[in-house]
Amino acid sequence: MAGHSKWANIQHRKGRQDEKRQRIWTRVVREIMVAARTGGGDPTANPRLRLAIEKAKAANMPADTVKRNIDKATGNLEGVTYEEIRYEGYGIGGAAIIVDTMTDNRVRTVAEVRHAFSKHGGNMGTEGSVAFQFKHCGQLIFAPGTSEDKVMEVALEAGAEDVIADDEGAIEVLTSTADFEVIKNALEAAGLTADMAEVTMRAENSIELSGDDAAKMQKLLDILEDLDDVQNVFHNASISE
Repeated sequence: MAGHSKWANIQHRKGRQDEKRQRIWTRVVREIMVAARTGGGDPTANPRLRLAIEKAKAANMPADTVKRNIDKATGNLEGVTYEEIRYEGYGIGGAAIIVDTMTDNRVRTVAEVRHAFSKHGGNMGTEGSVAFQFKHCGQLIFAPGTSEDKVMEVALEAGAEDVIADDEGAIEVLTSTADFEVIKNALEAAGLTADMAEVTMRAENSIELSGDDAAKMQKLLDILEDLDDVQNVFHNASISE
């Protein structure tokens, strides 16, 4: 099915991630530790840990660093304990925002997130205030020019929930969280490597922002993403350049 263009927003997000490459390791380490603590240190039996290790490899993290942090999380080495906390709120124009954090100090984290919202035109909400506007799912994005027919054939055969082409020719594959790895592997085996592949909170509907509102919203998102304890920021704003 067809969808609105998300490609510019995706490219901006990738650009932001590239700018913060030096901080990627910190976030990957936390993800590894939480995944190992909650699901065990064996990646063959822990899908979340497998994905975290993939992120570590993509960030060129040494294998011994990965192992050391798995050992810390599973009690084989002494280490910091992180907990996952999700915050929800509203940005410019009523756009919905979800902020996922991993922290060893929830008092510090909630204060920083609340301050970012209030200082930059947003409002922190209560638990569940915006989450209903998002779907927890697997998402793979292919660049414009990728064969839609081939992506659709392989993805649907592997069990994908939907394949969506946007106005610029980018292709989005949606999966259940349980099937994400299987479908990602099937696409890669067919020579189709996604520009972005992750388990995410995908907005069900978007709010169009332009001009000053777009600039203010982007500022708020950038501030939230730059907080040390923040792992991911999800939102439903479609921001025009």
